[in-house]
Amino acid sequence: MDPPATRSGYGTHVGGFAAVVLAGGAARRMGGADKPTLAVAGQPMLTRVLAAVHDADPRVVVGRVSAELPVPVHVTREEPPGGGPVAAAAAGLALVPETIAYTALLAADLPFLTGEAIDVLRLTMESAPMEGAVYRDADGRLQILCGVWRTAALRAAMDRLSARRGGLHGAPVRELVSELRVAEVSWRRPGPPPWFDCDTDDDLRTAEEWAR
Repeated sequence: MDPPATRSGYGTHVGGFAAVVLAGGAARRMGGADKPTLAVAGQPMLTRVLAAVHDADPRVVVGRVSAELPVPVHVTREEPPGGGPVAAAAAGLALVPETIAYTALLAADLPFLTGEAIDVLRLTMESAPMEGAVYRDADGRLQILCGVWRTAALRAAMDRLSARRGGLHGAPVRELVSELRVAEVSWRRPGPPPWFDCDTDDDLRTAEEWAR
């Protein structure tokens, strides 16, 4: 699905909007570094992600948060820790009021995520009878942790998955998404894609080069 037309200023949206940012990964391929605090172009990746969802209320971070984080957020962790992204997403979603229509579910290591990229997903959700909207990369892969979801549908899918598995600890993200009708959105703007994540030191160096 191609993105709907948008413009700077982002237009008028329907319903409330929240963001859940997953910042608790072990970063084993980066020697256990606290990935969200690593900087690209002088700014921590978590700060960059939160700036892209500046109008979300609430903004929930699941994981560790530096005392120097420059913006107010709600902070939580999955129990027990280390339960994986679905368990972490459920912990974050627990802090989102039921009255909120849409929730962005995002990784914390997306240095090129922008408000425009989020806006495209939100407009897609508001104009399509789907339960989620995520980007599809050039290889056809869905970038699941760069998406916007109908809050009630996402919560119901988590409940079904938890009931089937006996909990969400260790549940794969793709199993959660299989419970939902998802719009696949293309991104055709120039420059780095908004879903580019930094899983390795090489990724971080590539991000720095792109940022320059």
